Amino acid sequence: MPRQANDRREPSWSGFDGFDKLLEHRTRLGICVLLSRNDKLNFSRLKELLEETDGSLGAHLRKLEDEKYVAVDKKFQNRKPVSWYALTKAGRKALEAHLEVLARLIE
Repeated sequence: MPRQANDRREPSWSGFDGFDKLLEHRTRLGICVLLSRNDKLNFSRLKELLEETDGSLGAHLRKLEDEKYVAVDKKFQNRKPVSWYALTKAGRKALEAHLEVLARLIE
């Protein structure tokens, strides 16, 4: 017997509600995940781990800074500028909420 049209279970796209638009990009999500597992990381280490170019990583970090998801501490080491990044409380909260939505979708 063929299924009735109303018997079909359509996927609920409302399951995407709660996704953080800022964290939908893999690089920004990667930055936040890495920073959630470390107190802080410098620009060079993030660049190495994420395999990003200077310009690309810088742009993504700037977006996260603008939304107060990451904080930057710029210092000099051996007369060279070094930027250290840390996840803020707001960034951690946003990441956790984003990952919860992802987990619900996977279930």
